[in-house]
Amino acid sequence: MYLEPRPGIAWPSSHLRKVRDAVRALLGLDDDTAVIIRQLIRGEVGHPPLQTVVEVLPMDGEVQRWTLHRPAEQITENELRATLLHHRPI
Repeated sequence: MYLEPRPGIAWPSSHLRKVRDAVRALLGLDDDTAVIIRQLIRGEVGHPPLQTVVEVLPMDGEVQRWTLHRPAEQITENELRATLLHHRPI
């Protein structure tokens, strides 16, 4: 049996999957820790129009969240590493 998205719901893009996999590797996360990557559209003046939000949800512990102010396809591994390892999550 294959899992398929509900009608009208798209599978995550390859860019979002790559960011998710990089987050798992950089933070050394186990399979029980959920990683959610979302792209949000910002309509506010002075903010980038698209930002990427990274959320790490451990089975026991607090949710960690980082925001990168660019689309997922523009995020480099070095930028992701710097954000995750050198900036406190919000």
